[in-house]
Formats: sequence, C-alpha cells, structure tokens
Amino acid sequence: QVQLVESGGGLVQAGGSLRLTCVVSGGTFSSYFMGWFRQAPGKERDSVAAVSWGGSRTYYADSVKGRFTISRDNAKNTVYLQMNSLKPDDTAVYYCAARRGIQSGRASDYDYWGQGTQVTVSS
Repeated sequence: QVQLVESGGGLVQAGGSLRLTCVVSGGTFSSYFMGWFRQAPGKERDSVAAVSWGGSRTYYADSVKGRFTISRDNAKNTVYLQMNSLKPDDTAVYYCAARRGIQSGRASDYDYWGQGTQVTVSS
C-alpha cells in the first residue's frame, strides 16, 4: 500500500514563502515520477511541478516558474515544493502525486495521491 502524506501548508501573506513536504511510504520511491498539483475551489486540479526519478529533470507550470522549486530526496522518500513570492492566486489545496512512468502533467496519469494540504495566501 503506497501512502503519500503532505505537510507544510498554511496561511501566509502575499510575497511570503512556504515549503511543502511529501513523504512516501509503502513503495519504491525512486521508481516514481513525482508531481505537485493544486486545486482551487470550483477549478480543475492542475499540475504545478514535477521531478524525474533521480531529480535531475524538473518541470513547472508557467504560472510558477521562477518562484517555485521542486526537489526530492530519495534517501528520505520525500519530495519538496519550495514556494517563494507567493500570490493570492496560489491559494489552493496542494496535492502530492506519484506516477509509475514518464513525466506527465495530467492528473489522471498519476497512480497515487496524498490527502492534500491547504495553502492560503492573503493580500
């Protein structure tokens, strides 16, 4: 049973920073392509960032490029999302996801999901 547990969300003022953490258990972490998604009320779940198995390749949504950084530590079965210069539009529930395959920006392509962590950015 693969489980993903996110943490690190919260309330922050615009311009502030947060770091999200996702710990994966029950599987072979290094074999998963990892992604972060977010979903605001009434909107679809969108890809924010993704990282390859070894961490050498990263992918970002245009809306977060230059502000967010995804990374992973395979020794700790953990993936991170460092979020800087946060904006009110970044407010959403953030989800960690794992995929047994190559990179994809589609939520439907991911096999395992965390429960989500709320990020709220005030203006």
